[in-house]
Amino acid sequence: MDETAKETLRQAALFYHEHPKPGKLEIRATKPLANGRDLSRAYSPGVAEACLEIKENDENAARYTAKGNLVAVVSNGSAVLGLGNIGALASKPVMEGKAVLFKKFANIDCFDIEVNESDPEKLADIVCALEPTFGAINLEDIKAPDCFIVEQLCRERMNIPVFHDDQHGTAIVVGAAATNALHVAGKDWGDIKVVSTGGGAAGIACLNMLLKLGVKRENVWLCDIHGLVYEGRTEDMNPQKAAFAQASDKRTLDDVIEGADLFLGLSGPGVLKPENVAKMAKRPIVFALANPTPEIMPDLAREVAPDAIIATGRSDFPNQVNNVLCFPFIFRGALDVGATEINDAMQVACVEGIAALARATTSAEAAAAYSGEQLTFGAEYLIPKPFDPRLSGVVSTAVAQAAMKTGVAKRPLADLNAYKQKLDASVYKSALLMRPVFQAAQTASRKIVFAEGEDERVLRAAQAILEETTEQPILIGRPDVIGRRCERMGLNISPEKGLQIVNPENDPRYRDYWGSYHELMARRGVTPDLARAIMRTNTTAIGAVMVHRGEADSLICGTFGEFRWHLNYITQMLGSERHRPNGALSMMILEDGPLFIADTHVWSLPTPEQLAETAIGAARHARRFGVEPRIAFCSQSQFGNQTEGSGKRIREAMALLDEMRTDFQYEGEMNVDAALDPELRDRLLPGGRLEGPANVLIFGHADAASATRNILKMKAGGLEVGPILMGMGNRAHVVTPGITARGLLNMAAIAGTPVDHYG
Repeated sequence: MDETAKETLRQAALFYHEHPKPGKLEIRATKPLANGRDLSRAYSPGVAEACLEIKENDENAARYTAKGNLVAVVSNGSAVLGLGNIGALASKPVMEGKAVLFKKFANIDCFDIEVNESDPEKLADIVCALEPTFGAINLEDIKAPDCFIVEQLCRERMNIPVFHDDQHGTAIVVGAAATNALHVAGKDWGDIKVVSTGGGAAGIACLNMLLKLGVKRENVWLCDIHGLVYEGRTEDMNPQKAAFAQASDKRTLDDVIEGADLFLGLSGPGVLKPENVAKMAKRPIVFALANPTPEIMPDLAREVAPDAIIATGRSDFPNQVNNVLCFPFIFRGALDVGATEINDAMQVACVEGIAALARATTSAEAAAAYSGEQLTFGAEYLIPKPFDPRLSGVVSTAVAQAAMKTGVAKRPLADLNAYKQKLDASVYKSALLMRPVFQAAQTASRKIVFAEGEDERVLRAAQAILEETTEQPILIGRPDVIGRRCERMGLNISPEKGLQIVNPENDPRYRDYWGSYHELMARRGVTPDLARAIMRTNTTAIGAVMVHRGEADSLICGTFGEFRWHLNYITQMLGSERHRPNGALSMMILEDGPLFIADTHVWSLPTPEQLAETAIGAARHARRFGVEPRIAFCSQSQFGNQTEGSGKRIREAMALLDEMRTDFQYEGEMNVDAALDPELRDRLLPGGRLEGPANVLIFGHADAASATRNILKMKAGGLEVGPILMGMGNRAHVVTPGITARGLLNMAAIAGTPVDHYG
């Protein structure tokens, strides 16, 4: 990187930390504090009740305070990243960053605590005194050997987990990567020779982890800046290094590297030379983890050992050994069972969980976050990526289970499967609400045809459908293209394995398909030649014909293109007296629950009859998600204060619903704030028939509905499920180009649920 690029990066990093407000953290209240009543509960006198409950039983602190989900990230700044002993204050940006990672990856709250104390025993005293505040302690960036002393004293004296991430977090991820590297290389723990450079905290912890996993002590050769750690050496020694001393007259890395299966570097740049790698065993495993410059660059290692399996600490090479794969999830599992410590069994469970995930099919979310990278298990993909959302459920559950089995869990879980589902739901925001839909979909095995079958998101969704549902995906696309893309993405599906394909360029049913299309459209200007052309080029029309002919139960289309263009072909083939579009419904999953928005796509300026139909369909779909509908018709008009426009049409729609004697709550016309704020609504219209905040908003104009949907998605962090095409008997759905693979899986579950003809 040239100097200009370095300066640009430096300025960008500084701007990131300074704006829009300094730092990376803030504290937010989790309870309302809007009036005197709230204040009397949050503080005096109500707070005394919580205090007395905790005085009666310490464990009540986890019920009535944030302690059970609060971690302290503690450092004295004596060994910060590659910056050395920069002091406690200068370490604060790093500790804030660590706290952000806890929150992002495991929803754990953190305080970063920087302590001006270099004496390890005094530092331990300070940390121990913090126990009443926190559910766990993460020690960070404390130099060796002081870190060993601090951690040991804290673990002996504290009844909450104490974890030095630089040691054990690194060791766990190294253990997972090494587990899978041996799997790829066809080697066993008990047979391998390990050579390591760097006798610091991380290096020693990694070697201890390898011993726990099965490496023999006599097969470990540790070198530091002074050469081999051997029996009788006195220079720069400590008990942790001495545990790995070899009875040998060899003295240098070059002396001991002969025949090594695994090189583990946690030292400095350029320590391992190509000639050293050439002396290693066949299919050598090289973990060069020094940052930012590894012990050997991957290209140099491969020049002498083309079959080498290589990991580094850098994100710009495959197999980045990154502690974020471990520490959020090991703490998550420990906190959730009230563990008193993080023991060896919990650490090994973490290793096994991480390693197993890499061997499984790559998640669509990880693939989206790392677009362009090869994420297929093998030498280039030994461990999962940090943004793989499965880490939370798999690893935290394994850790919690290990804590329970070893007797260190004060609050054991009754149902581990339910716990994993809860964790998955916190990552996949749609998971909890989608559960009843997925359960309903399990009752019938339906065929779902995807019009854009070559799209990467569709392929990943198809993989997930086969793994998670009883549905059968059918993809419209060219088999050779689908096969190449499945192979490139590391999916274990293909046209030859698990996938049904309709090839628009060459399918034996082509004559039947264009014949069916022409039969329906002959009186609407479609000639046989045009029907043939459409059945060669228009995948939405092909999918609609398949549903019409009964070869598929539902069509999903729209990953590219305009909504009404797709809807036109759906209506042509599948519309009838019983089946006609009556609105598009989007479920927006927000922090405080779901909010349904309609009609976002079908009717630009809906009539009263269309508004009423949309309300009926929205109520039915809300109940499919386990939500009792409370519908607000939204308009610029507020309870009759404008005589014309959308307000008039909404009033007429409500009159129609009144005549139908429907079984759901609805009210209108009103502004959105009145819909969502019952107190405001009651001031404007006392005694209205809507109770509580509305959870379904139906707009008198598609522009308003679409704008609301997009604002909630882009600015409020809402996750969209939909749009759901109502009125078509669940025979077709048109998604939008911004949909994700997970969103397509959700839509497939919706399409896979049998419904009555209203849909």
